[in-house]
Amino acid sequence: MKIAKRLAIVGSMLGALGILVACGNGDGESSGKAEIEFFNQKKEIQGTLDEIIKDFEKENPDIKVKFTNVPDPGTVLKTRISSGDIPDVINTYPMNVDFKEWAKNGIFEDLTGKEYLNNLTEGAAEAYALDDKVYNVPLTSNASGIYYNKTKFEELGLEAPKTFAEFETLVNTIKDEKEVPFALALTQSEGWMLMGYHQLAWAVETGGGTAANEALRFSPKGAIKPSDPVFNAVADKLDLLANNPQKNARGASYDDVVALFAKGEALMLPNGTWALPAINNQNPEFEIGMFPFPGNNEGEELVVGGADLAVSINESSKNKEAANKFVEYLTTKEAMQKYYDVDGAPTSVKSVETEGKFPETEGVTQHVFTDKQFIWLNSEWTSEVDFHYLTVDYVSDPNRDKLAASLNSFFDPMKE
Repeated sequence: MKIAKRLAIVGSMLGALGILVACGNGDGESSGKAEIEFFNQKKEIQGTLDEIIKDFEKENPDIKVKFTNVPDPGTVLKTRISSGDIPDVINTYPMNVDFKEWAKNGIFEDLTGKEYLNNLTEGAAEAYALDDKVYNVPLTSNASGIYYNKTKFEELGLEAPKTFAEFETLVNTIKDEKEVPFALALTQSEGWMLMGYHQLAWAVETGGGTAANEALRFSPKGAIKPSDPVFNAVADKLDLLANNPQKNARGASYDDVVALFAKGEALMLPNGTWALPAINNQNPEFEIGMFPFPGNNEGEELVVGGADLAVSINESSKNKEAANKFVEYLTTKEAMQKYYDVDGAPTSVKSVETEGKFPETEGVTQHVFTDKQFIWLNSEWTSEVDFHYLTVDYVSDPNRDKLAASLNSFFDPMKE
């Protein structure tokens, strides 16, 4: 009896082990389904993407999509790719240097000529091609600007500025009215939130994105000097933030400043179109507006941005056909209309109906895909994180000598 009982236990253990092995099989063969992993980096739109995935699975019952969302996804993705643990479909950013290196090293499938690229605006995918090969499907574009409490502006008789001088006057008027001008997160982990503002300041002062990188990335080593008038004009623009945040800015997180703005406790929030869903989730009791970074003269306003919801396919995926089927679904009206109706970012999917929607961000999105928008400057850099850090360090504690030294320390290693 004891022997029989032990054999039964062993049999149960082996059976359980078999189940565990089957569950751990990433290709989904045990369930008769092809399983693919979709790695997401856009937490603010996670709920909508989850709905889109469920819709896809209903239409494709032979495919299971594992939806991966993790804290600090950029770092996690780098670690996974370096270790060879590569998701099947990845929300990537094709303007970033990491993406370019991964594509050159054969990490992503060459999508050139895929029929579903015809669902996009002409040239949308090709704008991020490397050596004339497409490795990414850019479904939407983000853009950075300034959110503002439109209702409060109207109550105070204020208007969105058309020049930077008007922007400075606006901030002073807000302070005179005993209101807080900016909601800012001045911690290093949230430094990315100010990258758009900083890049735009350089672009306005130099004459555009290309000229900004000529001054920063492609200038001689040590060229950034505190005595330079352009540098000082950029610092002046950063000082507008430095002198006018909420009291707890140095300890605030992304979620904190979104909530602060949505509660009406600060009247402006420098951020990108990607933040609108997070703001709306707070149910603000006011009308939201957004304006582009003002130029020194009227008509010289600029926006910066790039591919936002953009996906690539793992070249070594065991279920490449299923992965392509999922990516193809993301280029359809069925999928992207649902996404756009929540996110509001300009989309490259031609079939999506956009007219009259999202007036909140129209002040910025009207410039996307025009000569008023330039692609993120870091598309030409070998890294970007330290730029986040030096930006938030300066806004937290303005020191122009230190800022110039930090910029040179950041850019000099990239220069020949």
